[in-house]
Amino acid sequence: MALVFRWLLRLVTFAIVLAVLGTGLVYYLASRSLPVYDKSMPVAGITADIEIIRDNAGVPHIMALSDRDAFFGLGYVHAQDRLWQMMLLRRTVQGRLSEVFGTRTVETDTLMRRLDLYPLAVQSVPHQDAATLDALEAYSAGINARLEEINRGGKGRGAPEFFMFSGPLAPWQPADSIAIAKLMAFQLTGHLRDEVLRARTSLLIPDQARLRDILPDMPGAAVAALPGYASLVPGLHPRFAPERTEQAFLPASPPRGLAGASNAWAADASRSAGGGTLLANDPHLGLTAPTIWYLARLQLTTGGVIGGTIPGMPLIMVGRSERLGWGMTTAYVDDQDLYLEELNPDNPEEYRTPDGFKRFVTRKSIITIKDHEPATVTLRWTDNGPVLPRATYNLEDITPPGHVAALAWTALSGEDTSLTAGIGLMMAGSVEEAIEAGRNHVAPAQNLTLIDEDTVAMQMIGQMPSRDPAHQSLGRFPSFGYMAQNRWQGMLPYSANPAFLAPEGGIVGNTNNKLTDAPFPRHVSFDWGDSQRVQRWQTLMTGRQVHTRDSFIEAQLDTVSVTARTLLPLIGRDLWYTGEAAPEGTPERQRQRALALLADWNGEMNEHLPEPLLYAAWVRALQERLIRDDLGTLADAYRHVEPLFIERVYRDVDGASAWCDIIRSAVVETCSDIARLALDDALLWIDEHYGDQLESLRWGDAHQALHDHPVLGDVPLLRYFVNIHQSTSGGDNTLMRGRTSGDPDAPFENVHAAGYRGVYDFADPDSSVFITATGQSGHFLSRHYDDLGQLWRRGEYIPMSLDVDLARAASTGITRLTKP
Repeated sequence: MALVFRWLLRLVTFAIVLAVLGTGLVYYLASRSLPVYDKSMPVAGITADIEIIRDNAGVPHIMALSDRDAFFGLGYVHAQDRLWQMMLLRRTVQGRLSEVFGTRTVETDTLMRRLDLYPLAVQSVPHQDAATLDALEAYSAGINARLEEINRGGKGRGAPEFFMFSGPLAPWQPADSIAIAKLMAFQLTGHLRDEVLRARTSLLIPDQARLRDILPDMPGAAVAALPGYASLVPGLHPRFAPERTEQAFLPASPPRGLAGASNAWAADASRSAGGGTLLANDPHLGLTAPTIWYLARLQLTTGGVIGGTIPGMPLIMVGRSERLGWGMTTAYVDDQDLYLEELNPDNPEEYRTPDGFKRFVTRKSIITIKDHEPATVTLRWTDNGPVLPRATYNLEDITPPGHVAALAWTALSGEDTSLTAGIGLMMAGSVEEAIEAGRNHVAPAQNLTLIDEDTVAMQMIGQMPSRDPAHQSLGRFPSFGYMAQNRWQGMLPYSANPAFLAPEGGIVGNTNNKLTDAPFPRHVSFDWGDSQRVQRWQTLMTGRQVHTRDSFIEAQLDTVSVTARTLLPLIGRDLWYTGEAAPEGTPERQRQRALALLADWNGEMNEHLPEPLLYAAWVRALQERLIRDDLGTLADAYRHVEPLFIERVYRDVDGASAWCDIIRSAVVETCSDIARLALDDALLWIDEHYGDQLESLRWGDAHQALHDHPVLGDVPLLRYFVNIHQSTSGGDNTLMRGRTSGDPDAPFENVHAAGYRGVYDFADPDSSVFITATGQSGHFLSRHYDDLGQLWRRGEYIPMSLDVDLARAASTGITRLTKP
């Protein structure tokens, strides 16, 4: 027995030692790729020495004597801190993920190959102006200098992920940066998904009044009635497969409801307590670890510029210079149309056009798949755009037999000068110069909010398709590509883009809300991103005669839900204080406790309160009750609560209360019945997930911000080191927006929010502040991987100063790139 014990002890000791040694080896290998910030290194390709000062937050201040060297330095620091992220973005847009990840990413690669974004980026390179070409070349040289340093010095392959997913790292090229801009454009538009969902829903709901309920237009000028999709495309019947509830691995675009969003507003000197202009901006993108944003400061010949960059592009996307501040919000331009292309029944290699049948443009593309045989994809294009796979975006549900679906999209241009617009914006010295620089922007369409020393403005930048007023579906449904009136007629002039220069009231802003009442085809969009946050923003902006940096920060961090304040009195009007006495532990008693809590709530989506969870669960269950019997499995596609829909139902707008009656029951249910049943559903769900002590519930437990590593986030054990989860306030419709996932298993997780926040005060420019959601480094062993995350969660910021002496005084390292 003693012998057995001694052997067991030896085995356990050996296993522990082996585990410790293994952990040590992993740490050693991973730590070798940690960048060294305090060093001097000769590099080729620069015109003079470059000094890169890292402040205590890890923000690089790149001091150079020429613009070319400044962009070289930006490329170098991006590759130092975010090399894996950059290479992942490049592989995504190239359609080459499967070379590293195998069959899991074939779906994404196939879609990217069909869109052909990377070849279009290559074609766009010579269309940039001279300054942008110089910036792209210098930026690429800076990245490649870091790659050479890694290869020469064995710097742990540049990032720990490369030990698990190895592959050759090709040198960076200017086209790579343009391609990443196109990928961002794809992730920021959702009109393709909206068109398909509207068509699928129309097939199930022939009553167009009810379609306007579930997919409501933004309040404003009325839209002319449209025919149902079934009348546009006869012969289709609603036979839908169950909705896909889980995302593909590394998808190229987010699910519906998680495309771009943002807030931005500005005040001129007359509305500023300090006598200078003010600007606040918080662009919203999917949360990841690390965040997509990277803070940087460059010294250009036009002066210093500081703000948020996206690794892979040589741009300060949002930020300020010494003379100009700028922010961006997604414009929601209807920049995509889906076309049903009729095949020639005698020759499937041809499709119908207004002038007869025409051959597809075709090309073979080979997708290399790790550990598998390569796959060959036949790419096809029509006059309208690339042909998409029928299995993509549920296209099989809305494509009639003998047809294929092709996509028209503004970003499918081989003459894309969006980066030229970005470089011009960074170097602009006034609002007028910035607006002129925006003329070159193609996609994604953005609302550009601007301030200089005395002027504020907002200008929509990006191309808008020119549609025929006789378009069959006004661009809201897929339409036949062979009908001339459905085809795009080029692009509208820049002058057609909405613009607001020096408004009389002194304040401009946008929360992705409706910008214009212009009729089709100059309508910009029928589907906007916000009808709720804008109401709270208007209240906060008009509630003060003058604003300060701090009042702009307060608005940026505001967590009051106008939606909750609107909906709760409507859905609960027949339930408040109307129940009979009920014993403890019964559903009736639990319902009364929930209603009592909600009755005294002010709509603040505070992470420490129970009421936000009660409200969110109730309205989610309510929408489910209202639509499930009408839509069946298609109800799964409506992952987020649509406030305008519920408001229409409970105000009975145009007979919308008809949704309350359950079709399959003999009894005629009232809206009060459905509200009561939905509250019981919500309380049961809460009990199963968080317990029955309602007063002890915390919204933040359900509304966790998920900054997950896109590749390593699901790896056992490792996920505890690379993922960042935080309890957060806010919600879908608060100014401090934390868009919920809508996932059936964890519907309230915060997955889409302001990864960057900035507030710029031109009365005292160096008092400007900014923050990102995680940290500067993409290396999970770096202290800068998540050091900004807690500040972000608490609503705090770091200084956004162009004072180089201030950065030097708090420096954590200085890198000097010298001429050989």
